[in-house]
Amino acid sequence: MIPTLLTAIVPHDRGDSLMQAAKKAGAGGGTVIMARGYSKYALLNALGLGDLRFEAVYIIVDETQRRAIKDALVAHTKDEQEDFGVLYEADVYKFIRNGKLDVSERDDTMAGKTPYEMLTVIVNKGYADDVMAAARKAGAGGGTIVYAHGTGKEEDAKFFGITIVPEKEMLMVLTPRDKAASVLDAIRGLRCLSEPGIGIAFTMDVNDFTVLGKHKGP
Repeated sequence: MIPTLLTAIVPHDRGDSLMQAAKKAGAGGGTVIMARGYSKYALLNALGLGDLRFEAVYIIVDETQRRAIKDALVAHTKDEQEDFGVLYEADVYKFIRNGKLDVSERDDTMAGKTPYEMLTVIVNKGYADDVMAAARKAGAGGGTIVYAHGTGKEEDAKFFGITIVPEKEMLMVLTPRDKAASVLDAIRGLRCLSEPGIGIAFTMDVNDFTVLGKHKGP
């Protein structure tokens, strides 16, 4: 049975409330991470109003729990403003639980057929804004930045050919599959990312995508 990673991006100080709703629906726990996001409206970003604080909520659930927990999160936010946040899900094929490694059998017939892709870019601090600007020009609507740090010193071994440095920014960009390749190409073409050790990027299939909050009427 393949576990599912549910990820919700919601406004600042609302992650804990969402997490409690998930627990009431059967989730065993989760993680809430501080982040900042970009409005899909370029004008707001130009005015300095689109750079907003968010929280990313990560919950791993079993297939038997997935629908109930997802429905609980949607119901919990139904009275919020329109475009309150987003919720997406992706399969988890290797998962350590109670000290044991669970490995699920992949359904390779679905590879490359899901409607969305999550593009994740990990770069040294100060580069995420440039990456997001390039992604937006290529058709991405917005993204979320999570602040992180490396795990070693500059003289330590390299990871994927990148020297580990303390300050990192992780940019997550959810895109429709038909735009994912052009967004990735735009990021790859950035001059700053041609320098060794600046960052890496990878993609993963997203099975479903839901907008949280009130839905517009007919």
